[in-house]
Amino acid sequence: MAVIYVETLIDAPVERIWQVTQHPGAHRRWDARFGRIDPEPGSSPARFRYVTTVLPGVRIGGYGVHAGERDRPDGTRTSTLRFGSGDPRSLIAAGSGYWRYVPVPGGVRFLTGYRYTPRWGPAGRLADLLFGPAFGWATAWSFDRLRIWLERGVPPERARANAAREVVVRALAVGAATALAAPVGRAPALLVALTASAVALALPPRPDTPA
Repeated sequence: MAVIYVETLIDAPVERIWQVTQHPGAHRRWDARFGRIDPEPGSSPARFRYVTTVLPGVRIGGYGVHAGERDRPDGTRTSTLRFGSGDPRSLIAAGSGYWRYVPVPGGVRFLTGYRYTPRWGPAGRLADLLFGPAFGWATAWSFDRLRIWLERGVPPERARANAAREVVVRALAVGAATALAAPVGRAPALLVALTASAVALALPPRPDTPA
């Protein structure tokens, strides 16, 4: 059983955060883990189908089932979900998780915890050593894209373009530094490349870029 936990602080009303995380149309705009989220009309409890593109031309589908909500007197709200996939290509067989919205000074702590069972036996558990951290990173990156949307008014689509642009600029800077150092000699060029790469990774993103 794999377990992932992510949280962020969003300076926005809890009702607004609830709206853009619970509505499928808004949810798929900021969550990089899903390409499509389609509710099943008339289902009770509420169900939805999702599709994720894992490679160019390769899409994997799955399902989600709304498992309940809870509102506390202090304003905290919790939404729970069961999910899974019948596609044998999906590493995730089944799982469950929650979203929690906790009002605090300065905004709302928006957090998630979820666990899932990998398929494919021992091979799946081995693959999850890479997939799990990548899935957790995608969750955290998506949460930051949501935060930027609600705090700064930057649409998720533009935030994604900002991130892609920064990756390209940083890669070009590393390449240029390495090329300029190449005539000096192999070892100095390698040192320059490593230094430039470290600087490119250490520099914080711009405020409108999710990280």
